Parts: sequence; structure tokens; C-alpha cells
Amino acid sequence: MPAKNKDLTAVQKLKRDKWLYVLLIPGLLYFAIFKYLPMWGVLMAFQNYSPFLGFWQSEWVGFQHFQNFFNNPDFIRLLRNTLILAVYDIIFFFPVPIILALLINEIRMTYFKRTIQTLVYIPHFMSWVIIASITYVFLTTSGGIVNEIVSYFTGETISFLSHPDWFRPMIIGQVIWKEVGWGTVIFLAALANVSSEQYEAAIVDGAGRFRRMWHVTLPALRSTIVILLILRLGNFLDQGFQQIYLMTNSLNREVADVFDTYVYFMGITQGAFSYSTAVGLFKAIVGIILIYGANYFAKKMGQDGLF
Repeated sequence: MPAKNKDLTAVQKLKRDKWLYVLLIPGLLYFAIFKYLPMWGVLMAFQNYSPFLGFWQSEWVGFQHFQNFFNNPDFIRLLRNTLILAVYDIIFFFPVPIILALLINEIRMTYFKRTIQTLVYIPHFMSWVIIASITYVFLTTSGGIVNEIVSYFTGETISFLSHPDWFRPMIIGQVIWKEVGWGTVIFLAALANVSSEQYEAAIVDGAGRFRRMWHVTLPALRSTIVILLILRLGNFLDQGFQQIYLMTNSLNREVADVFDTYVYFMGITQGAFSYSTAVGLFKAIVGIILIYGANYFAKKMGQDGLF
């Protein structure tokens, strides 16, 4: 009789599952080469890095770049802009995929349901360059569709693309339009596992559609919502370079500059590699703290944490 799993040695288990481990190799190589190996680059945050001297010969300066960053007048402005966009993202974007998933889940016609899902998924596969171009076509003051309508009724146009007050709503609007459909995928998958017996029991108890959604559907999503919120907080200060960079101009730069674009301008355009690495490392540390903090409070509230 074949040996039980607990009786097998590590070598025997390795031989038995060798092809599974072979399939694991590409994934391991990807993370090793593109995720872990570049982590050596954080050494630049503590050096006056020179490409000609390399990591080991460049002058070691400790926390000097972090001190310069925190004492820089731009720090408060960057922190404010980034935090405002991050809070807007949590308040306005995060709940929308949940609401949309609940609405799609209530559709009973399979063909209509799949059509709606396909239509809301499509924007996710568009690049930010295309999204920025579409935004320009709709909102520009020179023949933009939205401004043509506004001008028809008011006789005036609105500088959506250049006025600082419109930058943040425009960014959040783009994120919602592009990612809300894709964000429903996980929630719809979680809803697919809800037992129909729970809905039948709720109907017997006299619960209407809204009551069934509130007392059956939403509780089924609770753990998924908590985990995704924790992951979202890990990227709290990461607002996405491409989108912000494409929508930034000289007139809205005061509210548009965030840590991501600042790292690009300082590191790539000005060659301050060590300084920009320090800024990036600061973002990463804040993200780690937020993940562990959110996970701790989730467990304190009786929810399943991320780890």
C-alpha cells in the first residue's frame, strides 16, 4: 500500500510533486528578478549614489536625504495632495464596485447580466493614455462635448483640464470609470458562493429584495471587503504615476503634484537618484505600517484579517 502523506519524507514529497514545482519556477523567477532583486536599490536612499562609483563605492550619508525631504517646503504640499486623493479614493471609489456588484447580482436575465458585465469591464483594458485622450475630447474648452453643452445653456465654458478645483474630481472620476467594472469581479465571485437556501429562508420570513441584500448578500461580502480594504490601504500613498502625469499641466500643478510624480521629476529629470529613492522608501514604509495597522484593527473587530 502506498505510504500516507505524513509518512513521506521531504525528498519523497519533492519527487512526487516535482512537476508542480517545475510549474512554480516561472513565478519564482519573476518575483526574484523583478521584485526582490531590485530591493538592493534601497541602499541608494542612504548614499550619495553615483552611477560611476556603484553601490559599494558611493558615499554613505545615512538619513540625510530623509531629513532633506522632510524639511523641504514641497513635503507638506506633496503630502496634502497625496492624502486628499487617497481619502477621495477610499470614500468615493472603494464603495462603488461593491454597489455595482450588488446591483448586477440582482439581475435575473443571464444574457443581460453578462452584457452589462462586459460593458463595465472594457475600460479596464484601456491604457491611461487613451483615458486621458478621451477626457481631453470631452472636457477641453476648444470644442469639448461637455463644454459645448455647458456653453449652449450658460454661454460660458469651464476649464476642467486646467482649473485646480476640477483636478481631483476629474482624477477620481477617471478611476471610477476605468476600474469600477474590474473591481466587481472579486465581489461577484464571492456572491456566487452564497447559498440559495439563505435567500429562500429570507423569502419565507417575508424579507423583500432590499432586506435580502442587506441581511444576506452584504454579510457574505464582509470578509472580502475587509481584505480588499486592507490591501487598498497598503497602496494608500500610491496614486499612480501615469494618470497623474498625463493630467498635470502648469496651471493645476499646485494640486496635482504627488509623491509618484515628484519621484519621477527628481530622480529621472534631475538625476537625484538617492533623494528620489528616499522618497519612494518613505512611501513603502507608510504602506507597510498601514497594512499591519489595518490588519490588527480588523482582527480586533472580529473580522478575518489578511494574515
